[in-house]
Amino acid sequence: MTLRFPPPLRPGDRIGVTSPSAGVGERAQARIAFSIEWLRRRGYDVVVGDCMSADRWVSAPKEARAAELTAMLTDPTVRAVVPPWGGAGTALDLLDQLDYDALAAAEPTWVVGYSDSTAWMVPLTLRAGLPTLHGDNLADTPYTAPAGLTHWLDLAESTGPVTQHDSHVVAGWHPLATPTATTWKDPRPGTWQLHGTDRLDATGTLIGGCIEVLAGIAGTPYADVRQFGTQHGDLVVYLEAADDDAYTICRNLHHLRYTGWFDHATTILLGRTNAPAGTGDGGMTQHEAALDALGGLDIPIVLDVEIGHVPPHLPLLNGATAHVTVDGDHHEITQTWPRAMPQPAA
Repeated sequence: MTLRFPPPLRPGDRIGVTSPSAGVGERAQARIAFSIEWLRRRGYDVVVGDCMSADRWVSAPKEARAAELTAMLTDPTVRAVVPPWGGAGTALDLLDQLDYDALAAAEPTWVVGYSDSTAWMVPLTLRAGLPTLHGDNLADTPYTAPAGLTHWLDLAESTGPVTQHDSHVVAGWHPLATPTATTWKDPRPGTWQLHGTDRLDATGTLIGGCIEVLAGIAGTPYADVRQFGTQHGDLVVYLEAADDDAYTICRNLHHLRYTGWFDHATTILLGRTNAPAGTGDGGMTQHEAALDALGGLDIPIVLDVEIGHVPPHLPLLNGATAHVTVDGDHHEITQTWPRAMPQPAA
């Protein structure tokens, strides 16, 4: 599948908001409203879809969610789509509802999200050739990126390579009762850790997302990363654990290994996590889970990268080429991809 990258975003473009997974309840409405207004202050035209209900664990029946997502992704006036957040992990019910041929034929659109959105973002890249940006959800968008990292909107607006560095920051979210928060809560020190080599200089095409979600689709036609690597060559695979205990993450990583996710990997990036250790039978930490499954692959592993469910967030574009360097205190990722400039407004 040929990858087709969207042109850079620019003020005046339209951003669509829809909930392919969980909707927005009463407690969260102030935060989502603030996040929409934040985008509008950046100069963007924001439209909100109908699939936003929080009555159940998903915002609407799968047919309606798939139809609204498809409509936004095939509408040439919508230049980006972002969900309010992820969900309970059931958004994989959309995968047999999406028209990948229509999505592949449409003008490419920026797609932003993480967590449960991994379930449909990775298939969009693999099946429709649409690069997808693993970064913030809408509720995270007003947070300021710390030094070293790039806000997802700045990445989508960029016209050249994007280089990011280890921020040396670990933080948290403010509660929904503080809907106007723009700085991450309780920042503290943290850094990347390199396993399997003394220094790393690796290049490959990015692909990855949330471990728990990907384990549900690995080995299916929706997540054939072995074939993706056969077509696109060396890969930089990145993964992050949401909240499953270490024993479950260990099993999921073994499953990804058996389905070929690392066959073409030049390096593996693992996000830091607050997911619990495994208890009983001597216990297992999240680091031990990763090394149990992946440590024997003879592939360098970078642990505790700013990816996923522990803020701040380092946005990574599935389908972009990443150059990863870890050498002493020098921790860096540079992303490059072809750019088609936007057409002048009519």
